[in-house]
Amino acid sequence: MTTPGYATERETAEGKVFTVTGGDWDTVVSGVDPINDERIVVNMGPQHPSTHGVLRLVMELEGETVRECRPVVGYLHTGIEKNLEYRNWVQGTTFVTRMDYLAPIFNETGYALAVEKLLGITDEIPERATTIRVLMMELNRIASHLVWIATTGMELGAISMMLYGFREREYVLDIFELCSGLRMNMAYVRPGGVAQDVPDEAIKKIDEFLDYLPKRLKEYEDMLSGQVIWQQRTQGVAVLDVTGCLSLGITGPVLRSAGLAWDLRKTNPYCGYENYEFDVPTATTSDVWGRYLVRMAEMRESMKIVRQAVDRLRPGRIMVSDKKIAWPAQLAIGVDGMGNSLEHVAKIMGQSMESLIHHFKLVTEGFRVPPGQVYVGIEAPRGELGVHAVSDGGTRPYRVHYREPSFINLQAVPAMAEGALLADVIAGGASLDPVMGGCDR
Repeated sequence: MTTPGYATERETAEGKVFTVTGGDWDTVVSGVDPINDERIVVNMGPQHPSTHGVLRLVMELEGETVRECRPVVGYLHTGIEKNLEYRNWVQGTTFVTRMDYLAPIFNETGYALAVEKLLGITDEIPERATTIRVLMMELNRIASHLVWIATTGMELGAISMMLYGFREREYVLDIFELCSGLRMNMAYVRPGGVAQDVPDEAIKKIDEFLDYLPKRLKEYEDMLSGQVIWQQRTQGVAVLDVTGCLSLGITGPVLRSAGLAWDLRKTNPYCGYENYEFDVPTATTSDVWGRYLVRMAEMRESMKIVRQAVDRLRPGRIMVSDKKIAWPAQLAIGVDGMGNSLEHVAKIMGQSMESLIHHFKLVTEGFRVPPGQVYVGIEAPRGELGVHAVSDGGTRPYRVHYREPSFINLQAVPAMAEGALLADVIAGGASLDPVMGGCDR
């Protein structure tokens, strides 16, 4: 006999069992996730190849499915923006070139354009210097995309792409070395112009590269585009449509792969890009496949711009004529490969005492920049690279802050990863092409 107010009971091999009913018990039971205890938290990183640096992804997994993903940045923080406040305006170039180390020319050019805007000398930059900037930026864009196709290929199983992509990139780095003396982090683009002129042997090397690369790009596409594994690992993977891109501030190839032809070289031209003939490649798939197609097409468009820039090179100055701003250009390297040649030092020392004193003050103290603040945006390989520079009228920046596309674009990782498979996190993260040196600064 059941006592009123008590649960029913039954005898089992384990003893007496009560059946609980009534109240909100059914609601409580139905709200419990039956596989909640089977979820695990995994740290991917803080180092993984697909990030070109040091990134940590804290992921909650349900089997092979990512239920929650949280990017953690800051492991590569170098304090570059803060360091700029303790160096003169020209020395800042040496710092910013080391941020996104796959796109140093873009870091330098954005900074130089901002300083020139503060100085009010934007229209005084020699045409040859501006053309050289365009030439070097587009070569740098090709080199950056070659690293992307190389590393992404490796991460998705196409190991050969790693070898081929870096092989072709060596051509570009050789050109950089001929022009600046360095392969990376060149501090080549300076406020007022560029550090050194482009030698004839570099022009010859560029012509060879423009004849060589199209055949290699065709080989890449023959190797990847029709490959079933490559298609399955990229098509419909890490989808982020144009609405998601705009909501998160995503720019560059990721935005263009969603169908929006937003490119600052066209929408807000700088460095005379409005005078060059080129297209803005887009796709409509909004996935890893689309980002692959866009970057491959962008390399071909950059080659068109490089060829036009070479044809536009005319004899002339590579630094502004104002000697109170113009950093010494046309430097000659010593026989030991370091420092200035004795001939160059003798030339400086042989001038008037006034010019020697001015040279010394310009190098050690630097020039003064009128008070004010500016924002300059350029189209870097990963998207909009913005420079916000503030001057208090001194010889050093009061504040310089970069709107770095790698940092902004990493916001897309959770949107692309959550609800997808763990393996697709690698493909999605790689398709953003983040460089953590630019993200952490």
